[in-house]
Amino acid sequence: MAALFYYIITGMKTYVITGDRVGRDGKLRLGCSAVIFDDEKKVLLTRRSDNGQWCLPGGAMEPGESAAEACAREVWEETGLQVDVLRLVGVYSDPHRVVVYPDGHKVHIVALSFEAKITGGELGLSNETSEFGYFSLEEAAQMDIISNHFERAQDAATNQPAALVK
Repeated sequence: MAALFYYIITGMKTYVITGDRVGRDGKLRLGCSAVIFDDEKKVLLTRRSDNGQWCLPGGAMEPGESAAEACAREVWEETGLQVDVLRLVGVYSDPHRVVVYPDGHKVHIVALSFEAKITGGELGLSNETSEFGYFSLEEAAQMDIISNHFERAQDAATNQPAALVK
């Protein structure tokens, strides 16, 4: 209840409610995110225009596209970069977590997180992003970053041989 009260007061942030099977309170959404490292192993993060939080480029899959196509499309829309998907980092579907968006919608996200490499385009802003940059994980830990996105970046940095299922 405290988290819901926080939402009503601020009305601006996307936040996460955790608890026993709270995912049941949300609609199921399939999404993807891209972890893109630079040569110094810093990760590309974007600041969302709607709530000011930092995140990995990504978003919801659309009907008729593959997961890799969705990942590449979302990166393009949010950053202007063209990417190739390198590997699946993990599948994230925590049933004890529900995301609440500024408009009040509750979503239980099943996210596919991919490591991707840049193949073209030019890094820039979009109507969904107000800022971007490459950050070390230590720097990212100090930022207002969506927590499950930070987890995905950490997992990608471990370079595990098989995808994680969380």
